[in-house]
Amino acid sequence: MPRKAAQLSEADKHSAEGGAVAVDRALYVLSAFREGDATLSLAELAQRSGLYKSTLLRLLASLEHARLVQRLADGRYGLGSEVARLNAVYAASFSLEQVVMPALRELVRVTRESAAFHVEQGEHRLCLYRVDSPQPVRDHIRAGDLLPRHRGSGGRVLRAFSGARGEIYQRIRDEGVIALVGDRSPDIAGVSSPVFGPAGELKGALTLTCPTPRFSEAFRDQVLDAARALTRALGGTFPDVVPAGTSSPGSQMAEPEED
Repeated sequence: MPRKAAQLSEADKHSAEGGAVAVDRALYVLSAFREGDATLSLAELAQRSGLYKSTLLRLLASLEHARLVQRLADGRYGLGSEVARLNAVYAASFSLEQVVMPALRELVRVTRESAAFHVEQGEHRLCLYRVDSPQPVRDHIRAGDLLPRHRGSGGRVLRAFSGARGEIYQRIRDEGVIALVGDRSPDIAGVSSPVFGPAGELKGALTLTCPTPRFSEAFRDQVLDAARALTRALGGTFPDVVPAGTSSPGSQMAEPEED
């Protein structure tokens, strides 16, 4: 059989500039599944992607390992269980947005500082939602940005309620809120509190940020109250907390122990 003419496949035509070729190809293979496609044969996937079957089989092996596709007994391929899980996460984010965004807007109205909602994203935290301060001088993080998980009040809260050890994390669990000046950036102060769902699961961290000269200790109670209200709105129960300063003694900025 004659070899195909050397030309870009459909998958390669849609690759991301500066991206990873193998990842682009694998994602394009997933996009080959269209509405109404319960399963596709290897030949159909090759035709839609324009990839050689040998290349396609290697990509499908990785996708199958990640449960993004499944190979059926008749040799055809269908989407895997991980796609359903990701869809559930994606769908849940919309219902979460309807509750979180009003809470952020109200916190910004009361404090005139920027408010955000952070969730864990691997070794980072994702700014899932954000409402900017009306003041011209502010930090310029945007929804969709990835931030450190081990620095900043939002990251500290996520780590605390994921079981991180150390004095600062125990204080967060005891008091339900943390205020840090210059932890992520020397010019930025942050105050964060956890938000919980119906089963007591951590939904994310509610965070207020401002330039350090505008930091006020009053923000602690305002953020804590907002996190409690948001937890109730999501059907959760906020844990009992101790008053600030009555938990374990020591410097608030002490370097935490690692898990």
